[in-house]
Amino acid sequence: MVDKINKSRVLLLVALAQFVVVLDNSIVNVALPNISRDLHFSAANLQWVVTAYTLCFGGFLLFGGRAADLFGRRRQFIIGTLAFSLASLMAGLSQSSGMLIVLRGVQGLAAAFMSPAALSIVVNTFKEGPERNRALGVWGGVAAGGAAAGLLLGGVLTQYLGWRWDLFVNVPVGLTVAFFAARNIPESKSDLKHQNLDLPGALLVTAGLMTLVYGLVKAPSYGWTDHRSIELLGGSAVLLAAFVVNELRAKQPLMPFSIFRIRNLTAANMVQLPITAGMFSMFFFLSLYIQNILHYSPIRTGLAFFPVTIIIGISSQLVSRLVSKIGYKPPMVIAPLLITTGLLIFSRMPVDGTYLRNVLPGLAVMALGLGFSFVSITIAATSGVPKHQAGLASGLLNTSQQIGGALGLAILSGIFASSIKNASMHGARGPAAQIAGFHDAFFVAAFFTLSASIIAIIGVKHARGERIDSEAIVNI
Repeated sequence: MVDKINKSRVLLLVALAQFVVVLDNSIVNVALPNISRDLHFSAANLQWVVTAYTLCFGGFLLFGGRAADLFGRRRQFIIGTLAFSLASLMAGLSQSSGMLIVLRGVQGLAAAFMSPAALSIVVNTFKEGPERNRALGVWGGVAAGGAAAGLLLGGVLTQYLGWRWDLFVNVPVGLTVAFFAARNIPESKSDLKHQNLDLPGALLVTAGLMTLVYGLVKAPSYGWTDHRSIELLGGSAVLLAAFVVNELRAKQPLMPFSIFRIRNLTAANMVQLPITAGMFSMFFFLSLYIQNILHYSPIRTGLAFFPVTIIIGISSQLVSRLVSKIGYKPPMVIAPLLITTGLLIFSRMPVDGTYLRNVLPGLAVMALGLGFSFVSITIAATSGVPKHQAGLASGLLNTSQQIGGALGLAILSGIFASSIKNASMHGARGPAAQIAGFHDAFFVAAFFTLSASIIAIIGVKHARGERIDSEAIVNI
């Protein structure tokens, strides 16, 4: 057992690493106009600066989570952190749009090994109950607040040093985390009798998820009934079905389906998908609205999101204490409703809007909901999980986050583009056409997050004071 002081150090290190991973989902959003000009991105390809990272991150998370359980969490955490730092350095040196997109994908791949190892370290270091809830309160606050902080930091760096520093900043942080992790985090040892990683399963699920997201990204431009869209989406369905068949037959599957017998783990992941679909779209489209419609500079855009970080920090600590008293179901039901309210406020933003009247109220409500949701979901998704499956549970939760975000951004980007096209056909031009796109994208995103509350009402069953008997779960 790690002593109290070392537990604090462990939490600080893994939370800092997770902060950087989440931050990189959003830090480039503010810089997108500058990146587009410098590297000559087309309008259709610009979203790939965000999507390439998210796609590879989400696609490889199950692989990374299971590998952490089998081969050692500290080792994988350090290797992933170093790889992430190197990929960030190379991405910052990109000389073309294609080079940046590829290296953003490599960043996501490294993060897929780094992040689930970090969360499983937290789960195994802190005892289930109030102690772990407090630790996961910090973790959840970092996970939700990192996205908003990324916009602030991205604005400062983009305006004063250039967009490349949005990527370079990861290098000293990553090297520092890796250095101290080697000295403060104890290595885990698998209690399983095997170290078989199920490579066929890893390849099938990664290919299936990445094909699905790519198909959804391209379908709006191809046309949903175009043979290319049908081939991509159909191919994804075949790959994912083959993954399920492989897992049922494999002696040591990548994802033992017995883990889904923990009902709240399953429900928490289902709630996470639509929430991150709405959250990613909010940061992406709102940063475009603030810069393109309100004409804010990058640094002012970043500062516009600063209240989000503060509110999430406060609400995440509050809910980590409340969970021990009222359970995690009430926050999981209420939080998506707050996020939905914020998105509906954004869906009515006008061309002549102002920050205080049309942006800040929605941001404040959404931030409160995000702080509540990420902490309660993380606690629900990791409670009652056997230690030897902590990495897998962490990988599942992170997969839900990243795939939900990638799918949401893909779908809503298509809606945004289609709405602009339709508005232009009816005479709208410039900002007016963009506003039509923002309205439709935020309105559909609100349906996503509303569905999360409904899923929580139906799916989450764990009441306060009730403990899940993890030993009753079949361990594979």
